[in-house]
Amino acid sequence: MSSDRRQRKKEHRAQRLEAERKTAARRELIRRLTTGLGFGLVIAVALILASRGGSSQLPDTYREFRDRPVACGATAPDPYEPMTFDAPEPGQIPAGAAVAVTLRTSCGPITIELDPARYPETANNFVFLARRGFYDATVIHRVVQDFVIQGGDPRADGTGGPGYTIEDEFPPEGFTFEPGVVAMANAGPGTTGSQFFIVVGSQADILPPRFNILGRVVDGFDTIEKILAVPTARQPGTVEESRPLEAIYIEAVDVDISS
Repeated sequence: MSSDRRQRKKEHRAQRLEAERKTAARRELIRRLTTGLGFGLVIAVALILASRGGSSQLPDTYREFRDRPVACGATAPDPYEPMTFDAPEPGQIPAGAAVAVTLRTSCGPITIELDPARYPETANNFVFLARRGFYDATVIHRVVQDFVIQGGDPRADGTGGPGYTIEDEFPPEGFTFEPGVVAMANAGPGTTGSQFFIVVGSQADILPPRFNILGRVVDGFDTIEKILAVPTARQPGTVEESRPLEAIYIEAVDVDISS
């Protein structure tokens, strides 16, 4: 075998090994990043069933944030009022209406334009919970640079929900989770509840189209930058540096519906 041929074989082998390494690394990145959006909620069903007892006890995972300084120099709201529901009430959004919701956070407002035409159950669910005050005084419990910020969990640990789940309304194949997209977290098909995430970076383009789409951020990108500046620590039981060391509250959610 000529030296040139041996060299080409060595180069091809090196290229193949490098491609395999990159594939393995990408799979590990997907697994790590999606843990909090999906599999981190795997015990949510059990918690939902347990929550039907109506206990007013606030979970320790939420109280942990109550003991922390509030982000962006804000003042902590009163603790949330624990609540669960059997199902979202239908008819929250008139046919053909435009819907925007504004998250009033410790670091400022974030306005999201919902998409009830393509994702009616998801939009109806969010509006129902917002009107009931479900999100008031909950926290953004996960901040991952160049990926997502996540909230909507009354337990503040990625396992909480409203006491029910809604239908899947996944986007079409080829959908890209680009910065500004807002979607619902889940633990697999048929498990969407109250948790949502806002895409803040390019790493989210690895996400599969298996999350209900809520809408897109149309205002408040400066607020998102302030949230991303909040220092973080490792999430319990993971290697992910994403648990805010300051409490970022969703003080309230305003709903604006126009025909």
